[in-house]
Amino acid sequence: MSHKRVAILISGGGSNMVALLGSMTGDHPARPCLVLSNDAGAGGLARAAERGVATAVIDHKPFGADRAAFEAELVKPLIAARTDIVCLAGFMRVLTAGFVGQWTGRMLNIHPSLLPKYRGLHTHARALDAGDAEHGCTVHEVTPELDDGPILGQARVPVRSDDTPQTLAARVLVQEHRLYPAVLRRFCDGNREPLLLP
Repeated sequence: MSHKRVAILISGGGSNMVALLGSMTGDHPARPCLVLSNDAGAGGLARAAERGVATAVIDHKPFGADRAAFEAELVKPLIAARTDIVCLAGFMRVLTAGFVGQWTGRMLNIHPSLLPKYRGLHTHARALDAGDAEHGCTVHEVTPELDDGPILGQARVPVRSDDTPQTLAARVLVQEHRLYPAVLRRFCDGNREPLLLP
């Protein structure tokens, strides 16, 4: 069987990347082909290399505000690695419609809220400020609109009365590490029905 080739984009420590890499073994329909970062100091690069996965860095800083020029470089290692599916895992650059359009139906992201609530940043504090009873994470297909696109899976966590953004984030992260690998596996098999984890 020919495996789907998955590239993972990171900007930091890559805990979701590690969860994804760990899942792509055995009878999984995909294998990792590349871990790509916009930051040479991203801790996840070493974690990927330790697991025998090719890595690459395209530093966004020399490009300044020219996102198209940055993305023109970013796409090169993805194409060279013959990438089928792109997974964003804590990649902290907003991608243009031009870049996203090249990967329509083949790019996933994980976001730490129950979308469509709390697109963007500071999701845990925003959920607490709103007095929400539950919070969680969402895996979705990437479209040009930020944190939009068809929802492929969600996992929920109850909000506790003594939660801080940090304690809530930690519990959501546990669920992210369950949800993202489960959704990716289904997605690689062509299943786009939303997966709702308890």
